[in-house]
Amino acid sequence: MYVIVEIAGLQYKVQKDQRLYVNRLDAAEGKTLSFDKVLLAEDKDGTVNVGAPVISDASVGAIVEAHVKGDKVIIFKKKRRKGYTKKTGHRQMMTEIRITSISLSAPKKAATKEVSEKAAPKAVAKKAAVKKAAAKKAAPKAAAKKAAPKAAAKKAAPKAAAKKAAPKAAAKTPAKKA
Repeated sequence: MYVIVEIAGLQYKVQKDQRLYVNRLDAAEGKTLSFDKVLLAEDKDGTVNVGAPVISDASVGAIVEAHVKGDKVIIFKKKRRKGYTKKTGHRQMMTEIRITSISLSAPKKAATKEVSEKAAPKAVAKKAAVKKAAAKKAAPKAAAKKAAPKAAAKKAAPKAAAKKAAPKAAAKTPAKKA
């Protein structure tokens, strides 16, 4: 049985009792963590559950073992024929965690179901009222938008006529000879 879980923005394939190094987490050593973003899960039977985007009611439990530094990464820069070389190193801060439990379904609270069912009709009525009000406000704006281009076209027409008449008037005047 394995799951793919998102921890600190990265996705990891984990199994129970697996040790894992992830980017530094803000948790004290020995503290228990729970990760709820389970993206995919495979049962012991071999059936695969894919979340859209996550599997609801699934979680992964882990314990923080230690905070450590990762392996050194060497950065070497060189520009040939210039005498320029630069060597630096970096060690990423990591957290070692151990996966303690994988739960694919959690018990739901009955109280939350009752509250959501009672609140649902009120929410639907509010949404319908908001949509009606938005439609009424949108109708005058749409009419104003349709009228505005016509008015702009009427204003633009005299200017276009003046531009057409100007070249004809210039052609009728005799040109001065130097």
